[in-house]
Amino acid sequence: MSKEFDYTKLKHVTSVDQSDREVPYNLRQSGPTKVEMLISTRVRKSPYWHLSMQAGCWRATVYNRIYHPRGYVKPEDGGAMVEYDAIVNHVTMWNVAVERQIRVKGPDAEKFTDYVITRDATKISPMRARYVILCNAYGGVLNDPILLRISKDEFWFSLSDSDIGMYLQGVNADGRFNCTIEEIDACPVQIQGPKSKALMKDLCGDQVDFDNMPFYGLAEVKVGGRSCVISQSGFSGEAGYEIYLRNATLYAEDMWNAVLEAGKKHNLMVIAPAHHRRIQAGILSWGQDMDQQHNPFQCNLGYQVSLSGKGEWNKKADYVGKTALEKMGKELKDGKKPYKLQLVGMELGGKPIDDYAPDFWLISNEGGGDPVGFITSPWWHPEKKTNIAMGYVPFDGTLNQNGFPKGKVGTKYKVHLPEKYSDSSETPVDAVVVDIPFKESFNANTREVVKG
Repeated sequence: MSKEFDYTKLKHVTSVDQSDREVPYNLRQSGPTKVEMLISTRVRKSPYWHLSMQAGCWRATVYNRIYHPRGYVKPEDGGAMVEYDAIVNHVTMWNVAVERQIRVKGPDAEKFTDYVITRDATKISPMRARYVILCNAYGGVLNDPILLRISKDEFWFSLSDSDIGMYLQGVNADGRFNCTIEEIDACPVQIQGPKSKALMKDLCGDQVDFDNMPFYGLAEVKVGGRSCVISQSGFSGEAGYEIYLRNATLYAEDMWNAVLEAGKKHNLMVIAPAHHRRIQAGILSWGQDMDQQHNPFQCNLGYQVSLSGKGEWNKKADYVGKTALEKMGKELKDGKKPYKLQLVGMELGGKPIDDYAPDFWLISNEGGGDPVGFITSPWWHPEKKTNIAMGYVPFDGTLNQNGFPKGKVGTKYKVHLPEKYSDSSETPVDAVVVDIPFKESFNANTREVVKG
């Protein structure tokens, strides 16, 4: 029996109203369960897996059915907050080969892509990228990838964590769209931090005019002598780029080592994806902050459906989920509540949360009582000197100036933290709803509408 948690006393929390979900979030509080990850052949090792091991990776998870490095600095050496210092002050490289690349190519590539995303694919120019969402027929968010338009007839979906590749093939199983849909051997790394532009200039030379490269702009380059597509984008809120290496299984070392060499004078550090920095930026993590049973409105992605705001819907003739999403949007405009819980930002008390939360920690009303919501993404904010989090609380009907749902700023709650971060697991800490993001991003439009 674990000394940290008595599993014989484990009870499932049922007071949080998840009656609008077929599969509720599992709110059992198990703590940091002591198990060892099994490395086997049924889960893919990315082309950069061995390179991450060389860089000191000591823990990993599984993302998109690929082993995913999630820690390089061990707790006794300062842990994830050392990695935080590297990304906010210098430059970092992340192994994000788990972002599988699904290529849609052919005469109907634009038509197909436009059908499966909520925003207008026809307005994305070649060699530009966009943050997009795909929804199911019920309005649930299936994925929120970065969409790269490589050419007039070629798009890459750079996936978050779900089997969208198989879904996309299923949508076109009858061949109604004249295009091919397949995963390709193009694997990205992310270069993130205030010194990222200087590093990329050294890495690519005059191949790219980085001073005039727009956010979500793309370029074809050679890195380490190998063919890559780069994008000015990232999952952190800091300045950054992604390098998508073609034929990555063959040439991983060439690109990776070229970045390490160019990064020496910029204090480059290989780190895990900056979970702490992406929370500050209000960037969502699929499967953690939302899933296929969350609609865009309840997780702050309503602008992806109504790109003009104020209920002016995307004028596309049709796309997957359109009927359900527009019905929800009308209900919201009419003062109705088409779902139970709303994603909000919070500042909360307790000791500094400096590692991943093993559970969805529970939220109660200010006056106490049974839990009514749960935290999805918490962390310590060094500059604010407080813990911050995203989480779900009962939706009270509050809308912002554009008519999108939001949490009412100033609303107070209690959050039940484990003893590691609280004086007592029996005494919840104070929390208050605040605006998201928690910290300004380098690219202010990271999660806003981008024209063209």
